[in-house]
Amino acid sequence: MNIPKELKYTKDHEWIRVEGNMAYIGITDFAQKELGDIVYVEIESEGDELTPGDVFGTVEAVKTVSDLFMPIAGKVIEVNTLLESKPELVNSDPYGKGWMIKAEIADNAGMSATLSAEDYSNLISA
Repeated sequence: MNIPKELKYTKDHEWIRVEGNMAYIGITDFAQKELGDIVYVEIESEGDELTPGDVFGTVEAVKTVSDLFMPIAGKVIEVNTLLESKPELVNSDPYGKGWMIKAEIADNAGMSATLSAEDYSNLISA
C-alpha cells in the first residue's frame, strides 16, 4: 500500500498535499483499490468555498459511486480537467496525475483534524 509520508490524510480516505497556501486533494491508494476501476469523476465545485466534510464531487467506479469529501476549509480554485478524459489516472497515479482539486487554504482550514501517514496506515490496517 502506497502511503506517502509527506502527505496528510482523512478518515474518509482523501489525501492533502500542502504547497504554501494551496492544497492539492485526491483519494488515497487504499480508496482507489477499494472502489475498483474508476470510470468517471464529477467535480462541479470550482469556485466554491467549502468547509471540512462538504462534498466536493463524486467518483464513479464500475461497482459503486462515492462522494468526495473536502478535508479542509478552502476555496476550490482548480479541478484536474485531465480526469474528464482519463479518470483511470485516479487508479494508476492517485498521488500524482490523479489529483482531483486544488484549493486555496482558509485561515481556519482544519488541518489539525488530518492524519499523518502513520496514523492513516494504522486506520486502514485496523
